[in-house]
Amino acid sequence: MKLSFRWYGDSDPVTLEQIRQIPNMYSIVSAVYDVPAGSVWSTESIMRLKSQAQDNGLKFEVVESVPVPEEIKYGGPNAQELTEVYCENIKRLAKAGVKCICYNFMPVFDWLRSELSHRQADGANALAYDEKTVLSMDPLKSELSLPGWDESYTKEELGELMNKYKNVSEDKLWDNLECFLKKIIPVAESNNIKMAIHPDDPPWGIFGLPRIITNEKNLEKFLNLADSPSNGITFCTGSLGALAENNLPRMANRFAKKIPFAHLRNILRTGSRQFEEVAHPTSCGSLDMYGIVKGLVLGGFDGYVRPDHGRMIWGETGRYGYGLYDRALGAAYLNGLFEAVEKDIGDLR
Repeated sequence: MKLSFRWYGDSDPVTLEQIRQIPNMYSIVSAVYDVPAGSVWSTESIMRLKSQAQDNGLKFEVVESVPVPEEIKYGGPNAQELTEVYCENIKRLAKAGVKCICYNFMPVFDWLRSELSHRQADGANALAYDEKTVLSMDPLKSELSLPGWDESYTKEELGELMNKYKNVSEDKLWDNLECFLKKIIPVAESNNIKMAIHPDDPPWGIFGLPRIITNEKNLEKFLNLADSPSNGITFCTGSLGALAENNLPRMANRFAKKIPFAHLRNILRTGSRQFEEVAHPTSCGSLDMYGIVKGLVLGGFDGYVRPDHGRMIWGETGRYGYGLYDRALGAAYLNGLFEAVEKDIGDLR
C-alpha cells in the first residue's frame, strides 16, 4: 500500500513539513480548491501542487476530489458540456502524474454530520451523527455548517437546487451516473487514471434526496456499469461502516482489486443511524480494522491508503475532522497493521 495524507493547500493549518515527518508517508491527497465545480483546472495550479509536494519529499498522485457538478447528477441540459470539462481535468491531472481521482455522486450535500465537536469521555472532540437531530433540521431554514461541501449556496440557490431533484429517483440517479461513467471512464483509462467513487456519507438518503453508493449490492451494481480497470471504489470504512449490515472485511476482500484508494478509520455506532468518530484502532469503535486490512491484503489490494477523519486531541484546533495529531496516530496504526498482515500472509504462503 502507499500511505497518503489529505492536505487542503496553503490555508491548511497542517503543513507539508509536518506531513512528511509521519513515517512511511508517500503522497499527499489534495485538489485545486479555488475553482468552482464545472470549471477547468489550470495547469499552473495543478503543477504548483505537484511542486509543493516534491519540495517536501512527497508525491502528488491522488486528487480528492474533482467535484461532479450538480447538473450532471440531476441530468440538466448542460450535463454533456460539463462532462467534457470533467474529462479535460482528468487529462490535465494525468499529465501532472496523478494516478487516482476520488469523487462522489451525492446530490447537493457532501458528507454530513449533526455535530462537529462532540465531546468524548477522554476529552477529545470528534464529528458525530444523530438521525433525529438531522431530521429536525430544515436545510432551507436552518443555519447549517457542513464541512466537506465543494461550494456554498445561499438559501435561494439551495432551494432552487433541491427543487431540481424533486423528480430524481434512485433509478434516475443511477441512469445519470451511468451516462457520466460512459463518458469519463474511457478518458481515464486512456490516460492511466483510476477513478474511485466515494461512498455516500452517511449511506442513506437525507432531506428527501436519494443516495445510491451505500452497500455491497450497490457497489457491485456500480462496478458493472463500466467494465474497466479505471472504474473503481474509494473504500471508506467510516462511510460504509455506519450501516451495521455492511460486512466490511468481506467487502474489502471481495472488491480489493477494484479499490485504488482506501479511507481507513473507525466509528462507534451508538444507536440506529447514530454514530461518532473515534480513534482508529479496532478496540475504540465498532469496526474490525484488522479484519478490513487483512481482507484488502488477501484480495490483492495495492492502492493508496489514507487515515481518514481524526479527532481533535491534545488541545489542537483546526479544520473539523482534519487535524494533525489524531490522523498521524492513525497513520502509525495503519502502518503497523499492514506490516503485520503482509508478513503473516507472506509466511503462510
